[in-house]
Amino acid sequence: MLSFHRFVGWRIRTLIRQISILGESRREVITNCYHTQRSRRYCQKSSGQSWLKMSFQYPQVYRDESVVDDYHGNKIHDPYSWLEDPDSEKTQAFVNAQNQLTTPFLEGCEIRDVFKERMTELYDYPKYSCPFKRGNRYFHFYNTGLQNQSVMYVQEDLDAEPSVFLDPNTFSEDGTVALRGYAFSEDGEMLAYGISVSGSDWVEIRFLQVEGAKPLEDRLERVKFTCMAWTHDGKGLFYNSYPEQEGKSDGTETSTNLHQKLYYHVLGTPQSTDVLCAEFPDQPKWMSGAEVSDDGRYVLLSIREGCDPVNRLWYCDLQSVPQGIKGLLPWVKLIDNFDAEYEYVTNEGTVFTFKTNLEAPRYRLINIDFSQPSTGSWRELLPQHDKDVIVFATCTYSSFLFVCFLHDVKNVLKMFRLASGEEVRTFPLDVGSLMGFTGRKKDSEIFYYFTSFLSPAIIYHCDLTKEPLQPHVFREVTVKGFDPSDYQTTQVFYPSKDGTQVPMFIVHKKGLQLDGSHPAFLYGYGGFNISITPSYSVSRLIFVRHLGGVLAVANIRGGGEYGETWHKGGMLANKQNCFTDFQCAAEYLIKEGYSSPRKLTINGGSNGGLLVGACVNQRPELFGCAVAQVGVMDMLKFHKFTIGHAWTTDFGCSDIKEQFDWLIKYSPLHNIRIPEGEGVQYPSVLLLTGDHDDRVVPLHSLKYIATLQHTVGRWAGQANPLLIHIDTKSGHGAGKPTSKVIQEVTDMYAFIARCLGLQWVP
Repeated sequence: MLSFHRFVGWRIRTLIRQISILGESRREVITNCYHTQRSRRYCQKSSGQSWLKMSFQYPQVYRDESVVDDYHGNKIHDPYSWLEDPDSEKTQAFVNAQNQLTTPFLEGCEIRDVFKERMTELYDYPKYSCPFKRGNRYFHFYNTGLQNQSVMYVQEDLDAEPSVFLDPNTFSEDGTVALRGYAFSEDGEMLAYGISVSGSDWVEIRFLQVEGAKPLEDRLERVKFTCMAWTHDGKGLFYNSYPEQEGKSDGTETSTNLHQKLYYHVLGTPQSTDVLCAEFPDQPKWMSGAEVSDDGRYVLLSIREGCDPVNRLWYCDLQSVPQGIKGLLPWVKLIDNFDAEYEYVTNEGTVFTFKTNLEAPRYRLINIDFSQPSTGSWRELLPQHDKDVIVFATCTYSSFLFVCFLHDVKNVLKMFRLASGEEVRTFPLDVGSLMGFTGRKKDSEIFYYFTSFLSPAIIYHCDLTKEPLQPHVFREVTVKGFDPSDYQTTQVFYPSKDGTQVPMFIVHKKGLQLDGSHPAFLYGYGGFNISITPSYSVSRLIFVRHLGGVLAVANIRGGGEYGETWHKGGMLANKQNCFTDFQCAAEYLIKEGYSSPRKLTINGGSNGGLLVGACVNQRPELFGCAVAQVGVMDMLKFHKFTIGHAWTTDFGCSDIKEQFDWLIKYSPLHNIRIPEGEGVQYPSVLLLTGDHDDRVVPLHSLKYIATLQHTVGRWAGQANPLLIHIDTKSGHGAGKPTSKVIQEVTDMYAFIARCLGLQWVP
């Protein structure tokens, strides 16, 4: 649960974004090519009627009726538990049988070829990241348009001709080996970078000497959910790895990830001699991330036990180890509880600035003097805003803070003085998202990257040495063949069942008649304090332009759109609020005439796949089609596989009776039933997953579709298809090559068009 991916660079938020289940990165929004510095009533009879009468002979699947689990006295059958073994012949046969059913159906969709052709045409536009300076050089990522992976370029100055520095397309022939994280040494002369195979979370760290892009022999393995933090002397870096385990570790395994440790690697030495710096033998689920302070003197250690925005914060003064890093560091436990989140911004000597949600659900900035660490000595630098959420804060040009706020799901960028917290100015942005920001404390310039539903990228540059400060457009990307002036984006606030006002963006062609005749594509996520802000998606715009569609993005509770209060309103015992908010979004679109139940598609990935699965179970009559990508479907057992234990902070855990009672009520796998009501059936359902997804392992989707086909698919009243496609050499979404992205969205929208009877509009 993308990256989502888009904020993985914001300092210690790295860890929570890596281990959460953000499905955003599976969309073809611009990922991997930017750099950040520090992510019931309506028409019941007609809603279930398919435009095309279909009947399906689903595969005969073995059910082991002897498997019954006891949860606090409740006997829960799990007849498809054998699908939890990805390597068994039975599981492989199941996967092959499902793909053999789904692939011909997708190939038979009339618009499939023309959609792929148009997708390829419109996706073929240049994609840039913000430039960033390391040492005396500038770097940026660039994709000519259809390259499977974006390429890192280097230039001596901003006017010089860029040259290729690191090309991930050379890692493999099919683009399925991707760059996954990187870090330059303080002087910019060394680069550490991770590579991931087939979308797996497992990473191998490699090294380059920047001058001449010369590869070094160093290799770091068993790496997952890692930091990469160089000491300022450039001798080595901190990283995280897991102990050796039985069986394979290639992304297709399901074994749980425990006992992560922090190591220090000295360049030029074998990994076997790396120095163990921190471990937590009594807390196997704890994970950590190290960060070196701006002045190079301190190592900050952020420790988390799940995906909740809370962390312990320890530090080590490197001057206290004058002989160098030789063993477990003498950590000072500044914050030794999980009461709040503390994210390092900068420091002036012993005075450290942190972004925190301590007594501030929308975040604030505080100063802590390490020489006077008692809480009574802490000072507030920037108070919590009355409504807006602080997304990130970073120090640039020695004495200035750049702070990004979220105002009603739209980003605002402001500048403050570090010494006083005095506001200097606001940098104007249109309605949209800040997808990248570069500029460190030692830099005298900033770059920031803006995007929206209708604009792929505008990169701004501002020289902080010149008065008055005047940002200018450094680079603007347009897409040939698409005129954004033909479309409009509106934001509405609709009431949920309990009266809560929920924001939703709606995108459609201008002059749309609100007569209920249009197909709608409703996307949601609602979890892990992750905000779903406006982003550019070629496939969604093709749906609007060529399938006459309406795009809607509902910012339901569980996300971070209004801070921790909004998050807590959709987690643990309140998780049902997410599903209710999403269903009310659908009802709003129907009531206001944007669409009708039989033409309404819902979509979500990862935690959003859970959202889709729960909603089709609870309100099948409300939707015509549902596409769930890499969804979490078995809410009773998710914590037993790979990194699933980290999600219990948002979901709860079935091992605890009170939490089992929440989970069993909405777990998609355990709430599949033949719909009630005359003429009501399940919408057309397509599940998408990847064989190398070691974040949300494929067994979730496999068990769900087996149960759905068995319970509903054999019922005479079910004419809509219930299908799954399992991709090969594919993971949770991060690093997915362009070719696979195009094929996946082509299949998804072809499925929607065929099931809803949509015609291509030239």
